[in-house]
Formats: sequence, C-alpha cells, structure tokens
Amino acid sequence: MNNAITEEKLNKYLDLTKKALALVKKAEKDDKRMKEVEDLIDLSERYYSDALHFKEKGDYVLAFSAVNYAHAFLDAGARLKLFKVSDSSLFMVDEE
Repeated sequence: MNNAITEEKLNKYLDLTKKALALVKKAEKDDKRMKEVEDLIDLSERYYSDALHFKEKGDYVLAFSAVNYAHAFLDAGARLKLFKVSDSSLFMVDEE
C-alpha cells in the first residue's frame, strides 16, 4: 500500500515541477493572453515556493499538496494552449 509521502516521492514531484516551470518560462506563449499566462506562471511559482518551505519545515503533506497545485496550474496553461509545450512526461498534453 502506498499511503505515505516519503522524502523520495516528494523530491520526485518537486523535481518534475521544477523542470516543467523552467520549460514553460522558455516556451512560446500566447501573446494575446499574456495576462492569463503571467497569472498561471506566478501562481505556479508561488505554490512551488510554498512547497519548498513546507518541505524545509518537515511538513511533507502540505509540501506535497502545494507542489501538486503548482503543477496543476502549469498543466492548465498547457491544456489551454497558453504556452506551447509538448512534453507529455511533464504536462498533460499530447505529443506533437
């Protein structure tokens, strides 16, 4: 049974989200919807920062929750085509 948030699992998702954030920052953006693009990136960065803070405090449950929110904002932007990404190992998108 998988019922614990281990440091290994938390680090896996932190790393995944860190890579996704870096890719989104370099990706082509929808210039007509830059406000939405900037909002989602900002929210993702804030939740990612919160995740790191909670991890440092030893609160893996809140850290895991925060990193999942951070990544969900990136997935939403990718699905809405606010940023052009095609790596299905990092985002909920179809490979192009």
